Amino acid sequence: MRSVVASPSAVPLAVMLGVAVVDSVTGPEFNLLPVYAAGPAIAAARGPVRNVLAMGGVAVALCLAYAAKAERFAALRMWVALAAILYVTLAAVYAARSRIRTEQRLVDVEEVAKTLEDVLFTHVPSTIGPVGLAASYVSASRATRVGGDLYEAASSPHGVRLIIADVQGKGLGTVRCAAVVLAAFREAAPEVDDLGEVGLRIENALERGTDGERFVTGLIAEIDSAGHLVVFNHGHPEPLLLAADGQISYVESAAPVPPFGLTALAATGSQRDSVTRLTLAAGDRILFYTDGLSEARDNEGRFYPVKERAGPLVREGDPETALARLRADVAAYTGARPDDDSALLLVEFSPGTGATREGGASHGGASEGGP
Repeated sequence: MRSVVASPSAVPLAVMLGVAVVDSVTGPEFNLLPVYAAGPAIAAARGPVRNVLAMGGVAVALCLAYAAKAERFAALRMWVALAAILYVTLAAVYAARSRIRTEQRLVDVEEVAKTLEDVLFTHVPSTIGPVGLAASYVSASRATRVGGDLYEAASSPHGVRLIIADVQGKGLGTVRCAAVVLAAFREAAPEVDDLGEVGLRIENALERGTDGERFVTGLIAEIDSAGHLVVFNHGHPEPLLLAADGQISYVESAAPVPPFGLTALAATGSQRDSVTRLTLAAGDRILFYTDGLSEARDNEGRFYPVKERAGPLVREGDPETALARLRADVAAYTGARPDDDSALLLVEFSPGTGATREGGASHGGASEGGP
């Protein structure tokens, strides 16, 4: 059924007509003439300035008509009522103009955010080579869908390469930093032979393209056609491995490495030492996530138990449905809007599925931009 939206003039007209009815019932002993000013005052909440002026004109006409009916035409009460209506109408015009300017600024902000999302963050394909994919993003901001969490997937001659990361901080500087990380990954991942070199390219891009005051926790991973998984973890939450045989475990880092932007603090060669390698079996899944999931809290301040709750939820069904179940469970666990951005990337190794188009994804927005 089509929803019916009332005209901006309907409510103020109804209010003034209601005042007229009461004025007729109560008689001349009551002085309701100034109350007609409610019409233009209410009109300021919706519609253009001309609507406020029109309602002011109607209020003046009603005031004059009922003043004449009550034999108060040209009396002091009528002039006081007309002055009140004029004053309120002028104030309502000012309020309406201010509201319209504010609404236009909000529209501009939303358009900029949507443009940023469309330009920076493309849609993740459901399959790249032997890997099935699903992604989901929830922003903590009501004003924009673009945030500091990001993810991307790309095809390369060496296998499918992935990144998931979380930029420290908030605001436009965070978005810019996320864009730098994404651009560096997109440029390097399809061509660079060594996955570790991709991380160095990201590090160099952050040094050149940002103010150097932000760091990025993240991990980059590679899965080839034989199921060999390589992961470099830069201070990011450990992904969850959901084995086809039912076991659930974390993909633990071999050695700690600082986040991107702070890698210079690490000892020489430690990044190479941090690589984690394992072999996936057909049907194995990996849940990559940012701390918006692991640090989600219930009303008693307890963190969301990723392994105990998320693991069983994302083992069954297609990846998109699995992530939708996980989002619903987190919402039920916290019972409130998220207070941090949250990115999820669910990967399933399915050898023999064949290659499809290349692509990637990341989102940032007040609503779920997920699967």
